[in-house]
Amino acid sequence: MSEKKVAVIAIGGNSLIKDKQHQTVEDQYNAAKETAGHIAQMIKDGWTVAIGHGNGPQVGFILRRSEIANKVEGMHEVPLDVCGADTQGAIGYALQQNLYNYFQELGIDRKVATVITQVEVSKDDPAFQNPTKPIGGFMDEAEAKRRAEQDGWNVVEDAGRGWRRVVPSPLPKRIVEEDVVKRLIEAGIIVITVGGGGIPVVQTEDGKLQGIAAVIDKDYASSLLATRLNADVFIISTAVEKVALNFGKPDQKWLDHMTLAEAKQYLAEGVHFAKGSMAPKIQAVINFLENGGQKAIITNPENIARALAGETGTHITVD
Repeated sequence: MSEKKVAVIAIGGNSLIKDKQHQTVEDQYNAAKETAGHIAQMIKDGWTVAIGHGNGPQVGFILRRSEIANKVEGMHEVPLDVCGADTQGAIGYALQQNLYNYFQELGIDRKVATVITQVEVSKDDPAFQNPTKPIGGFMDEAEAKRRAEQDGWNVVEDAGRGWRRVVPSPLPKRIVEEDVVKRLIEAGIIVITVGGGGIPVVQTEDGKLQGIAAVIDKDYASSLLATRLNADVFIISTAVEKVALNFGKPDQKWLDHMTLAEAKQYLAEGVHFAKGSMAPKIQAVINFLENGGQKAIITNPENIARALAGETGTHITVD
C-alpha cells in the first residue's frame, strides 16, 4: 500500500440529510451524490480511498418504522445491530452507485465496493455501565418502565419530552473485516466500510462473535481504520470548512493548522469543542496521530480537493 496514496474519509450520517424537509430516501441519495462527486475528484487525482460514514438519522428512521409496525400490525421489531447492518447496505449502495456513475463521467477506470463491517468492542468497556446514546422514539413513563422490565432496556426521561431508550457507546477495538478491506485497497478498489462506526459485536467465551445493542462513534472507527491501513491522510468531512477555537463566541478563531500537542491541549481545556460534535472528531484525529499517522484534515465535503491542495481546511500534523 505504500506505493499508493491512501486516504480514509469519514462522512457524517447527517450530511445525507440537508434539513427536515429533505429526509426521504431520494433526498438522501441526492445528498450522497454531492459528497460522492467531491470524493470522485480526489480519486481522479490518484487517491485510493476508504470511506466511513455515519448512520444516526438512518438508524433512527428504521427504529421508528419498526416501532410503529409493531404497535399497528404486530410486526417484529428490528434489533439495533441489524438496523446498523441495514444502513451500511443502503448508504453503501447510494455512495457506490453515485461513485460508479461519476467514474463513467470522468473516464476513471476504478471499482468501488461496500463491505458490511463488524467492529469488535469489549464487553468490559465502561460505556456499558453508563449508556448515554438515545435511540428510537419517545415513550410515556409506563411504556418505558415496561420495556425496561420486559426487554432489559435502559431508559431515561428526556428533558420533559418523554422517555427514551439509551444505549452504550463503547470504543472500537478491532475491525473484523480488516483483512478484506486491506486486500481491496491493495487492489486499488475504493471501499465503503465501518458504516455507522461498524456493527458492534462482542466476542463470546468460545471465540464467536455476537451482535450487541450499542453505538460506535464513526469518527473513532474511521480513525482506527486509517491507522490499520497506514493511511497517508485521515480526512473528517463535516459541516464546517475549518475547526474553530471558541466556536460561536465573539472571540471565535478559525484554525488553519494544529500540531498534535496543540490539539490535545485545546481538547483538554474543554471550552473549544462541543462534546457531541467537534470534540470526538478531534479525539479521533489524536488517536490516529498517536498511533503512527502523520496528517489529518477536517473540512466540509465541497472543500476536500482544496484542502488536499493545502488551500483550506484545518490540517493537524504530528509536529
